[in-house]
Amino acid sequence: MTVPKFALSENSESALGKTRADVVVLGTLQGDGAPVLAAGAGAVDAAFDGKLADALATLGASGKAEEVVKVPTFGKLPAGVVLAVGLGKADEDGAVTAEQVRRAAGAAARALAGTDRAFSTLSEVDLQAAVEGTALGAYSFVEYKSEPGDAAVAKVDFASPSTGTAKDHKATLKAATAIAESVIIARDLINTPPNDLFPASFADRASKLAEANGLDIEVLDEKALKRKGFGGILGVGTGSSRPPRLLRVAYKPSKAAKKVALVGKGITFDSGGISIKPAAGMDQMTSDMSGAAGVLASVVLAAKLKYPLEVVAHIPLAENLPSGTAYRPGDVLSMYGGKTVEVLNTDAEGRLVLADAIVRAGEENPDYLIETSTLTGAQVVALGTRTAGVMGSEEFRDRIAELGRATGEHAWAMPLPEELRADLDSRLADLANVTGHRWGGMLAAGIFLREFVADGLPWAHIDIAGPSYNTGGPWGYTAKGGTGVPVRTIAAVLADIADKG
Repeated sequence: MTVPKFALSENSESALGKTRADVVVLGTLQGDGAPVLAAGAGAVDAAFDGKLADALATLGASGKAEEVVKVPTFGKLPAGVVLAVGLGKADEDGAVTAEQVRRAAGAAARALAGTDRAFSTLSEVDLQAAVEGTALGAYSFVEYKSEPGDAAVAKVDFASPSTGTAKDHKATLKAATAIAESVIIARDLINTPPNDLFPASFADRASKLAEANGLDIEVLDEKALKRKGFGGILGVGTGSSRPPRLLRVAYKPSKAAKKVALVGKGITFDSGGISIKPAAGMDQMTSDMSGAAGVLASVVLAAKLKYPLEVVAHIPLAENLPSGTAYRPGDVLSMYGGKTVEVLNTDAEGRLVLADAIVRAGEENPDYLIETSTLTGAQVVALGTRTAGVMGSEEFRDRIAELGRATGEHAWAMPLPEELRADLDSRLADLANVTGHRWGGMLAAGIFLREFVADGLPWAHIDIAGPSYNTGGPWGYTAKGGTGVPVRTIAAVLADIADKG
């Protein structure tokens, strides 16, 4: 994990003339035919005798979202280059959203690759968004490249906002950096290829993170899983030579106002098992442990930011492969807690490992339960590749969806229609793992998981099948590959619970 070194500077008017940065970053807004300089750009404009916007327009700049235009300073500033990045259109009051700032900061960070030091005035628009966007935009996963290319910008000085105190600004910088670092923990795990990341090696990495952050960790191996009756995890993992695991990673401060359980799907590679997937795109199934990566990163973040909450992550890990020992369509699994499930499709494996972990999490009597997973292709059909579907207890579901949208991790509340429950009835077992038809597949998966949630427990399932992995080119602060969604949403929910209960 590599994150640029961040520091707070004076505001741009005071600091610009003495900065040691190579590049100054400022924001532009989309105007009528020419860009409009955003907050924090005044001192830079003054150095250009008030003609910076004209110079940018001459170079074709419009201020549209994520547009990057570089202008040499010709000695007008200590820095040699001004990098103007588009924020897009402001609202009727001239304001922009935090997400506009994050995305602009991410685009600027990518353009700063190979730069030693930058000075950013985007922080005068929104400090937290500028820090998060810069850290995440600078990210690249080059662990397996013999020639990694230009390194990310090494250091970024952020201009202090004109409002708030120095103490507030330092706290914001610390929190934003910690959140971005946790997203990057998840991204690194997701991007690690499955020959190096499998249940046991994931557990090893989790143990190192736990030790480094003062967390408690318990690892159940295949023998312990069998002894304790975790039939879902064992069933899915039985086709692989690399056996499954179940992790419990816990942060417990001395005074915890509430207890939050996190559950994340950890299928370190999903071939579909005997119900095998098509070959095209199967390489992307290395990301089927994105939920596990997200909840592990989130409990690490809880420790870093010292939330006044007990946060416990339950992480089921398995590799879903076809073999002579693999579970089959038609098998009946005895799940942890006693319910039985008829397997109609071995590619609907995530809900089986999650069910075991959800029951175990409920035994500890949490106040809330958040589960996240790359659960269904139906999520992508319904909501696309950038919007997560949130299901569960209606009040808690809506709370999470709203907070997810506020962080820029788009989330949308989805129903759990009662008529779909009957479609999960089985002739052999308590329920089947799929409905047998393709209608409402994301919703049916949520209904399946609900069967294993403790009565009365506020809970939510976040389906991140699309948003967890970017198969296209970089955009905003999102690189190709693992995105780290929904770490920032979970962080926002934990902060909200800490504040409001």
